[in-house]
Amino acid sequence: MKKINYQKLNLYSKENERKLEIKLKRFFWYIFFFPIVKSYLPGSFWRKSFLILFGSRIGKGCIFKPNLKITKPWNLYIGNNCWFGESLWIDNIDKVTIEDNVCLSQGVYLCTGNHNYKKKEFNLIKKPILIKEQSWISSKCFIGPGSIIMPGTVIKAGSVFSGKTKEGSIYSGNPAIFIKKR
Repeated sequence: MKKINYQKLNLYSKENERKLEIKLKRFFWYIFFFPIVKSYLPGSFWRKSFLILFGSRIGKGCIFKPNLKITKPWNLYIGNNCWFGESLWIDNIDKVTIEDNVCLSQGVYLCTGNHNYKKKEFNLIKKPILIKEQSWISSKCFIGPGSIIMPGTVIKAGSVFSGKTKEGSIYSGNPAIFIKKR
């Protein structure tokens, strides 16, 4: 029986960031500031300050809890009065936009990239995430690449969502499906 090659990881080609500025920014972020922002030390002001220093755009009145993991702060745009729970991971290899009055609860994972399982090279696919105003992503949710969360949406705890929600709606499950209007 012939062996099927689904993927050949030796053919994978990592994204090339050619600009020295980006390479230096990533170096300083991961060596000095990422460990501090990810730490369990309390405080929002200094987390916000470090994120802005590395290119994030963050509005007023945001609260950042400990163990915050941000992959590329220069790809992060946050509106006013947002809450970010413990152990939140924003894996933003592509742009993540979070509008005003959004709550991302503890353990939420925002993922902007995935690998193309249809190709042997297993190449990276990147898509931005947009979370519109007054939405709540409950604890331990996964939000997939290219997702658009419309205003007033609630994604219930532990859900796995990918796609576009309806405004003012509640979603739950794996995969998350529409439950009812809010």
